Amino acid sequence: MKWLLPIAILGVATCVLATEASMGETFRFDSDKTGALPAGWRAGVTGQGNPKWRVEADVTAPSPPNVLKQSGSGTFPWCVRADSALADGAVEVRFKPISGRDDQAGGVVWRWKDGDNYYVARANALENNVSLYYTEHGRRHTLKYVDAPVAANAWHTLRAEFAGTKIRIVFDGKPYIDLDDSHISGPGAVGMWTKADSVTAFDDFIYESK
Repeated sequence: MKWLLPIAILGVATCVLATEASMGETFRFDSDKTGALPAGWRAGVTGQGNPKWRVEADVTAPSPPNVLKQSGSGTFPWCVRADSALADGAVEVRFKPISGRDDQAGGVVWRWKDGDNYYVARANALENNVSLYYTEHGRRHTLKYVDAPVAANAWHTLRAEFAGTKIRIVFDGKPYIDLDDSHISGPGAVGMWTKADSVTAFDDFIYESK
């Protein structure tokens, strides 16, 4: 019966690995070179513009010393983890809206197929709201707006949870949106998002698969 012990140990190890795999990854950008896009990430814009995503030092970072900052402008700038492919799971980020005349927004994207097709949830410090959209063929469509206190120059947490048609958006630990939508299905990349002239810092990006 001695052979049962190695099998049992192997079974426990397999369960641990499966649990770890389901947890996804966390990105703090602290080991990335400043002044450049972090390794393994891809940036662009839905529409037109010249976004600028760069790793920068920030003494206010939730996990210092670095953040990922978008300081350019564009219709809808995005930055996604190139090797991610989630159909169901969650994506979460800490963000700080720093400035912007037209917008001061920070968001997360998921089921990103390309720069014209994905879901996005965002919070806006100029409008004091949280909103959910789907972007299809380069056009953004509103699913829901909810009023929420979004302070400028302060760190916030935005989380999207998604499984099948179910979508739940949590801002600063409080659920704001819970609905069903089937416009975009199947696996896609996850990442971060801003709008217009928003200058926004991001840190502690997390994604989890189910």
